[in-house]
Amino acid sequence: MAGVSLTGAIKRYGATQVIHGIDLEVRDGEFVVFVGPSGCGKSTLLRMIAGLEETSEGRIEIGDRDVTREDPAERGVAMVFQTYALYPHMTVEENMGFGLRMTGHDKAEIKRKVGAAATVLQLDPLLKRKPAALSGGQRQRVAIGRAVVREPDVFLFDEPLSNLDAELRVEMRVEIARLHKEFDATMIYVTHDQVEAMTLADKIVVLKDGRIEQVGAPLELYRDPDNRFVAGFIGSPSMNFLEAEAVAGGFRVPALDRVLEVPVRHPGEGTKVVIGLRPEHLETDRAASGMTVTLTEALGGVSYAYLETKGGERLVVEERGDTRSSDGDRVGLTFDAGRVMVFDAESGLRIR
Repeated sequence: MAGVSLTGAIKRYGATQVIHGIDLEVRDGEFVVFVGPSGCGKSTLLRMIAGLEETSEGRIEIGDRDVTREDPAERGVAMVFQTYALYPHMTVEENMGFGLRMTGHDKAEIKRKVGAAATVLQLDPLLKRKPAALSGGQRQRVAIGRAVVREPDVFLFDEPLSNLDAELRVEMRVEIARLHKEFDATMIYVTHDQVEAMTLADKIVVLKDGRIEQVGAPLELYRDPDNRFVAGFIGSPSMNFLEAEAVAGGFRVPALDRVLEVPVRHPGEGTKVVIGLRPEHLETDRAASGMTVTLTEALGGVSYAYLETKGGERLVVEERGDTRSSDGDRVGLTFDAGRVMVFDAESGLRIR
């Protein structure tokens, strides 16, 4: 296996630049997830590493080799796509071994490698079936197996679970996490689903408009985001944001009709800011009535209450226990000011 290094990586399509000088280190054996909204450049960046997109400027290294101008087949990577891309007329065994046959491996070696990968992926009973006789999860495991038999330096996954239903997505997340531990492989994984990112990654790379917003461990990004974008993107439901203004003694929040004393650097009176609070850090106060519960989502062990202030601002509160809100309830809100995050309203940067 090998690490991956990007230095000043840029991608242009004609006069349009879509990747803006990416610097990134992926350590050997690390599971790194690229995450961000549609159009942020995460798949383009993955394809640049794979060699499927030409790098306009900058340098890409895999291990100690500069692969910036090398063909995809020479980079030592294997890619698993969103679509399974299996040959319908071939069996599972033939699909998994196809790449090895094309590179001239002998039949005995192909059979050995396919057999070993099939055992790890629990595909042994399915080797003689064709794709039409497989479930979606089984087809995706075959696609992963086709990558595994090549014994690449780096595995690349481009939204591999997007076409699966909710239950299969959970199953395959566990499967991919298990494979990473078993192979101790370097894996780079692209998704727009921040739940996948949080559960799979050793390190998350949050992208926006072709630039890196923040890199860090999942809980590091959740607990200590650098800016409003990362704070809002990481976490489900998303962080609540309310407009506020720095005043003597704290931050005046019109939607809450109060001044908060938050333990952060004071940016100066009159500075426009945005405060952020995660749903699990809020509690409804049934002794007050400043807000209306417009909707509740009961998910079993947890519920989410959607509140609306007098001014029309919306907030989400996580509720647990036996006493929970109902649609139409009039409630107040309580929270620990130490949990509040403050962001500059103009730049979006965190005020610490």
